[in-house]
Amino acid sequence: MRNTSLLTILLVSCLFSQAQSHTLEKLWTTDTLLKTPESVLWFAKNDFLYVSNIDGDPAKKDGKGSIAKISLDGKIINNHWVTGLEAPKGMGIYKNKLYVADLTDIVEIDIPEAKILKRIPVKDAVFLNDIAIDKKGVVYVSDTRTNKVHKLEKGFVATVLENLQGPNGLLCVDEDLLILDRGSLIRLMPNGNLGNITTGMDPSTDGIEQVAKDEYLVSAWNGVLYYIYANGEKQTLLDSRPQNAHTADIGYNPKKRILYVPTFYGNTVIAYQLK
Repeated sequence: MRNTSLLTILLVSCLFSQAQSHTLEKLWTTDTLLKTPESVLWFAKNDFLYVSNIDGDPAKKDGKGSIAKISLDGKIINNHWVTGLEAPKGMGIYKNKLYVADLTDIVEIDIPEAKILKRIPVKDAVFLNDIAIDKKGVVYVSDTRTNKVHKLEKGFVATVLENLQGPNGLLCVDEDLLILDRGSLIRLMPNGNLGNITTGMDPSTDGIEQVAKDEYLVSAWNGVLYYIYANGEKQTLLDSRPQNAHTADIGYNPKKRILYVPTFYGNTVIAYQLK
């Protein structure tokens, strides 16, 4: 009787594992006209993609950075939609404003006017990397070199978390802030406590997008894409490390379940259908 029960449990576990697996199907690749694309953001209101072009050294202020605008079929509409940035990386949108992590500043851009409105300096910042915005408009930004996470609220910048390992990707989910921290995915709760979601990913973890309740897509800059399940298990969807092909800060269209991957030094964005 025990052997039968054990066999049943193993069979159910195997079937569940097979049922929850996902795959990626490549849809298109842009022309190689982008300039070191680091981050992709889908804008639901206008159905466009915004891409941050570093166009130079990712850690230097050289004024060469820009934001590109791309159609949903991979056509580059305007490779220099907004210019005058330093080394732009993660982006977020709130009420027709695009917020960009730009090394030491949070840059606020008016989307209809396509112009920079403000540059908000973050004290002691070195390498601002990703941005997430909650439903109240609070802007969170990670600094991978100082191991901190800051927030911009009502015009003031404050540090909300420090002594991390190398924070990058951020995502606001309900009242929590999810943080990719050098191969781990952790949760910062409103009471200030930290919770662990999963560990053991490539240490270059970069971008995060929500797919379903407690399920996420995660990229690692070294060339890995993961699917994270509600129980913390992870599935490798793509591993391009042997080809030295990078997968930077991803974007996601939940309506069509399409994943957008900037290839950094590959100077393209690749779209994948999530199945």
